[in-house]
Amino acid sequence: MRSPAPSRPPLVGIIANPISARDIRRVIANASSLQLADRVSIVLRLLSALASCGIDRVAMMPDREGLKVMLERHLSRRQGPDAGLAAVDWLDMPVTARVDDTFRAAQLMREAGAAAIIVLGGDGTHRAVVRECGAVPVAGLSTGTNNAFPEMREPTIAGIAAGLYAAGRIPADDALQRNKRLDITIRDAKGNVRSDIALVDAVISHEHYIGARALWKIDTLAAVYVSYADPQAIGLSAIAGLLEPVGRHEPGGLAVELAAPGEGEFELCAPIAPGLMRAVPIAGWQRLRDGIPQRVRQRAGIVALDGEREMAFAASDEVTVTLREGAFNSIDVAACMRYAARTGLMRQMAHVKP
Repeated sequence: MRSPAPSRPPLVGIIANPISARDIRRVIANASSLQLADRVSIVLRLLSALASCGIDRVAMMPDREGLKVMLERHLSRRQGPDAGLAAVDWLDMPVTARVDDTFRAAQLMREAGAAAIIVLGGDGTHRAVVRECGAVPVAGLSTGTNNAFPEMREPTIAGIAAGLYAAGRIPADDALQRNKRLDITIRDAKGNVRSDIALVDAVISHEHYIGARALWKIDTLAAVYVSYADPQAIGLSAIAGLLEPVGRHEPGGLAVELAAPGEGEFELCAPIAPGLMRAVPIAGWQRLRDGIPQRVRQRAGIVALDGEREMAFAASDEVTVTLREGAFNSIDVAACMRYAARTGLMRQMAHVKP
C-alpha cells in the first residue's frame, strides 16, 4: 500500500452525522443522546489535532441541523483554543438531511483527492461512507446508537493518527488496516440485480415494509449475517458474538438462523441496544467463508444493513450474502500512535535561549 502523494497539500475530509443516535432505539432503550454541542466539540478537537500534524485544510459535509453554524462561530474567533485550528472548506452540495448527504459527501471527498475521511456516527453512517469513498481510508468515531464498527476513542488521538498518515509521515503499511464487509445481492425473476454492503451485520426480517429504519423487534427476525462477531458488541451483531466470537481481523464471518418464539435449540440473552436485553431463539449457525455466497432462506422480507432497514425483497427474488475480506481500508489509530512514539514523530527541538 502506498502513502498519500505529497505533490499537493494534504486534504482530510470530516463527515459528521448531525442526527446520529436519534433513532427509535433511543426511545425504547436507555441510551444516552449526544447533543449538537458535543459534536461540535469533537470536530474542534479534530481540527486542532490535524493542524498540529501539518493539515491546513479540511473538507466537511454541510448540514441543516445547526452543526455548521455553531462550528463557524468558533472558527471565526481565531483566538484562545480556537486560534490554531485547520481551515474548513464546506462541500458545495445540496443538503437533504438524509443518508444521501453522506453518500454525496464521501464521493466529493474521494474526487477531491482526500487522503483520509474521519467519520462521526454509528455503524450506518460508516457504512454509507465506505460504500462511496473507494480506496480512501476511514477513521471512525462512535457517535451513534449501536456502534460495533467505530470505536470509542478520544477525537484528539484519532485526529493525530489521521493527520500523520495524511501528511505522509506514517507509511500506509504501518498506518492502515484492511477490513471485512458483507455484499448483499438481490436478483429478481427477470435477472435485475440490486446490491449494497454492510460493514458489520446484514439482518433478514419477516417484515414487508421499510417503515422506521432502525430494527429492534426480535420476533420479526429470521437470520443474522456478520462480518465479525464481538461478544462485547451492542446491537444485533451481539447475537452472533455471544454464540461464536469471530475477530474483526480474523478470517471468516458467521451466519445465524433464528427460530420462532418458543422454538429453536435455546434462547440467547443478548444486548440488542444500550440497556435493552432480549431473549433470542436460536435455530443454528455456521461460519461464512471469504467470497462464497450464502443464499438467504427467508422468502420475502426486509434486509437491514448495519441495523437499518434498507432493502425489501419478494418471494420470487434470490437474496445472497457474501463475505469479502480485505474490502476497504481504515486508519489503525493505535498502530499510528505506536509508530509516532517509536520514531519520535511528535518530538520538537527545544528553543535554546542565547
